[in-house]
Amino acid sequence: MPGTVGHVPEKTADPSPPELFTKEFADDPYPAYAWLREHSPVHRTTLPSGVEAWLVTRYADARQALADGRLSKNPAHHSGSARAKGKTGIPGERGADLMTHLLNIDPPDHTRLRRLVSKAFTPRRVAAFEPRVRELTDRLIDGFAARGEADLIHEFAFPLPIYAICDLLGVPREDQDDFRDWAGMMMRHSGPGGDRAPRGGVGRSVRKMRDYLAELIHRKRAALGPVARPGEDLISGLIRASDHGEHLTEGEAAAMAFILLFAGFETTVNLIGNGMYALLRQPGPRERLQRSLAAGETELLATGVEELLRYDGPVELATWRYASEPAVIGGQRIAAGDPVLVVLAAADRDPARFTDPDTLDLSRTDNPHLGYGHGIHYCLGAPLARLEARTALATLLRRLPDLRLAADPAELRWRGGLIMRGLRTLPVEFAPVPVPDPGETRGT
Repeated sequence: MPGTVGHVPEKTADPSPPELFTKEFADDPYPAYAWLREHSPVHRTTLPSGVEAWLVTRYADARQALADGRLSKNPAHHSGSARAKGKTGIPGERGADLMTHLLNIDPPDHTRLRRLVSKAFTPRRVAAFEPRVRELTDRLIDGFAARGEADLIHEFAFPLPIYAICDLLGVPREDQDDFRDWAGMMMRHSGPGGDRAPRGGVGRSVRKMRDYLAELIHRKRAALGPVARPGEDLISGLIRASDHGEHLTEGEAAAMAFILLFAGFETTVNLIGNGMYALLRQPGPRERLQRSLAAGETELLATGVEELLRYDGPVELATWRYASEPAVIGGQRIAAGDPVLVVLAAADRDPARFTDPDTLDLSRTDNPHLGYGHGIHYCLGAPLARLEARTALATLLRRLPDLRLAADPAELRWRGGLIMRGLRTLPVEFAPVPVPDPGETRGT
């Protein structure tokens, strides 16, 4: 029957393919992805940059592709021209010499670097970070609670993961606002109907971030005294590993810190922003979650965050892959050197895998979504992102229980860019709440 797991819709006469990468598509890509899943599940397209790539949209094919060793992360396998190669990957990373990171390499180098970085994301370390995340969350809400209005992207969802990942990396508090400015520029990609970052602004911000991280690595390595000895932050951990025979170059350390910052903040910005937007537009699930939180329960919050990751997740397409040899995906032959983009947003709404995939069900338990990938490139920072999202959503709904959208959804715009999916702004209103004096216990 329709809507049940395992059901594949009967094929009808193929209508015209949908237009991709327009403003309308950015607002709601899911109808177009449904068409692709049914009529052209492994689809060759020309991206806005002019680069040609394959889009993989069905869940089973996507899961296979994410774990397929023939699909390399190394851009050297791309058969395109030098101009085309320059239009793939993360904006600004090539010009800043930051290519040697986990998203661009294969085993055995990937195995070595991932082993080093994974020590920062153990359950024990993430759990120990929870008080800091709660402190940041409350402090940001304090900044607008008494006003009765806010932009939840710029005033909350954006700064929270920036400050959290800076703490994790070991960036001194007095320097973290610089990172906030640089990260803000990196998020201002041009797109359908969107604002355009100043010419060269993204590249300049990436280079400033690279130069700062390189200097910070030097400073921490030079901190030899008993008081200034490198601490427990991630950069210090990478330094200690390289000083004890793990063969981590300073360039690798800088690239690793950069990608953790880049991947660790924008995904969480979008998870919080998209998640709150979905809850604001669907009062039934939201009220159910609020009742659960008021009763001191945590199970619905945990499954709810996973469902928000599936329903309208922060990463629309997985990062670039390139066929290192000829391969067949979903019955489609892929030539060596061809770029392949796995469409997580399409796979996670595949009716062949998920019951009622277009329905937001916060209690969904059969939910092996691909929101953080699959295989050896599964997102290392997923435990921290989940902690931040659970804390952010729960605290907002508790402290501001009458939170409501303060704009027509049709007026909201989504950021441009190929990989991520996130709102530019999320204006809300609520009854003003007095901010507790320092030292008082908040009503959370």
